[in-house]
Amino acid sequence: MDAAKDLITHHQKAQAIIGMQSWQEAVLAAEITSREKVPILSFSAPAVTPPFISSRWPYLLRMTKDDSLQIQCVADIIGFYGWQRVIVIFETDVYGGYSGILALLSGALKNVSSEIEYLLAFPHFSSMSDPKTVIHDELNKLWSHQSRVFIVVQSSIELASHLFMEANKIGLMRKDTVWITTDSVASHLDSMNSSVLLSMRGVLGMKTYFTETSASFQNFSAKFQSSFRYRYPKEHKLEPGIHALRAYDTVAILAMAMKRLAKNSTSETLLETVASSRFNGLSGKIQFKDGELSSSPIYQIINVVQKSYIELGFWSQDSGFSQRIESNEHTRRNVERKKEVLDGRIYWPGGLLKPPTGWVMPTIKNPLKIGIPGRTTFEMFVKVEKGKKPTGFCIDVFDKAVKLLGYDLEPYEFEAYDGSYDDLVNQVYFKKYDAVVGDITVLANRSNYVDFAMPYVESGLLMIVPIKPEGSHKALLFMKPFTWKMWLVTGAIFTYTMFVVWFLEHRSNPEFRGPWRNQLGTTLWFTFSSLFFAHRERVGSNFSRIVILVWLFVVFVVTSSYTASLTSMLTVQQLEPTITDIESLKRSNSKIGCDGDSFVLKYLENVQGFDKKNIINVKNEYDYPDQFKSGNISAAFLELPYGKVFLSKYGKDYKAVETTQRFEGLSFVSSHLH
Repeated sequence: MDAAKDLITHHQKAQAIIGMQSWQEAVLAAEITSREKVPILSFSAPAVTPPFISSRWPYLLRMTKDDSLQIQCVADIIGFYGWQRVIVIFETDVYGGYSGILALLSGALKNVSSEIEYLLAFPHFSSMSDPKTVIHDELNKLWSHQSRVFIVVQSSIELASHLFMEANKIGLMRKDTVWITTDSVASHLDSMNSSVLLSMRGVLGMKTYFTETSASFQNFSAKFQSSFRYRYPKEHKLEPGIHALRAYDTVAILAMAMKRLAKNSTSETLLETVASSRFNGLSGKIQFKDGELSSSPIYQIINVVQKSYIELGFWSQDSGFSQRIESNEHTRRNVERKKEVLDGRIYWPGGLLKPPTGWVMPTIKNPLKIGIPGRTTFEMFVKVEKGKKPTGFCIDVFDKAVKLLGYDLEPYEFEAYDGSYDDLVNQVYFKKYDAVVGDITVLANRSNYVDFAMPYVESGLLMIVPIKPEGSHKALLFMKPFTWKMWLVTGAIFTYTMFVVWFLEHRSNPEFRGPWRNQLGTTLWFTFSSLFFAHRERVGSNFSRIVILVWLFVVFVVTSSYTASLTSMLTVQQLEPTITDIESLKRSNSKIGCDGDSFVLKYLENVQGFDKKNIINVKNEYDYPDQFKSGNISAAFLELPYGKVFLSKYGKDYKAVETTQRFEGLSFVSSHLH
């Protein structure tokens, strides 16, 4: 930045500075010009405009917008075709800056359900002693990755030329590939030689749009081509590009500002005059806001074909995709405009006429690696045996799903993973596995890192407890149909009836006479046998008959109720659980069992509030009955599919008493597996 300082100070006394191709250069120069109060008009801008930029560098004016809009355009293209993994290629500047645009691209891709699989960073072209070898070696690293969607987001024209020629030479621009470039490359296509353009056939790009029909442009273009042809007679591309137009507009701004200052007697500064400029330039509308052009650029979507390119349509922040600039298409659905611009008219790498898949099929050398649980509690879902293909319900579902695909997924290989289910899911995120097949529950925290297929089994959490065992208390089971109060009332009525019958009959009825023991026994037997309508003694008093009638009615009601209650108790007695709810387990400080490799352990501890020391890790379905019988656990918490399997085998001794939580279900896991 010594040159900028020399221009301002010493004998040159520059009143303004134009230039700075990189944002880092512009910032360093702005630090000097701000101190000296000299405006600088830069052709570069940051990836994302930081806050307070105008107050930090008040003398820095940017003749362009930041990169956020063209990154959004890239993401819209990726989202339209559904490419879920991309490889990003970029060139660092001389200061090593690139993090801003990558963070911007990563966020935009996430919004369209895509992600960056690999970053290929090249040093600045001027710093490479042997560019051809460096580019060749770096591009060869891409063969080991599955994605074939390449985005060149930041590159000099020198690097881009070598990059595409080398990629074409080693076969990275075949029919299964996608190449997309941003404005840094696409706006220079007119200046590339024919050999480079031939190697770029099928590339999609976006270049900043400017009108070529105005009289002012036609006049400038004629003068520009005449001058350019005179200076560079060997060049064939003579038309001015966006950078030439911006340079012309920048000089025009300063020229008009200086004329205004010369005529204006006020104390207005050159910076204020330039910042207040407002006119239609060759590159577009010129008006500044917060130190940058206020108008958002329009990008022209182009497709390289043979030694030139065709124009597919346009993209803008307000209207999205469209085929014409001045139209009423903004009133239509953006998805319809996307189809008009991007659907069916594109020449893809290798001459493909339909959108590429954007990824390569697995090969024998590089098969898909599919992880499965190495140890499962219930082998019905996944069973791993050494030297044999995994079996189980989940494997069967996967095999059926593969056959329904529109392409052959093979070859692929299963690999057992001995760890928790959370760790198994994480291996997809860490790229150890391309997918995971098994009894994996769909959880919100897992969905933040991987994709799940549609659930194929309902999931939830069951609390299973043993049924009360048969014991000596069954001998008193006949007492349970009535409460003690009911027994007491029934006994009182019995005694009262016996006394009234004796009182009414013992004077006149010879069967109720004799010694008092005989009278008591006869009366007791008569009243008791009437319970079963088996009494033989005759009563002579009408009052006694009325009492007996009431008593028999009571007997009928009591015996019917007793019989029904006892029958019901004998029928359902074996299904009575030992514990009925979770709170009773917590209050009694009982121990519970679960699969410690699944999410259930953390759920019981963190959500349900069980003490960790009371949670027993049961590793196999066959261990649960032993744990119950030995008294190690009072209840077991099983996911719904496991609970159904367990009850189908041991249902006569156990019962599910509570469903504590519902989840989305069991599914396959992938990291955006196509």
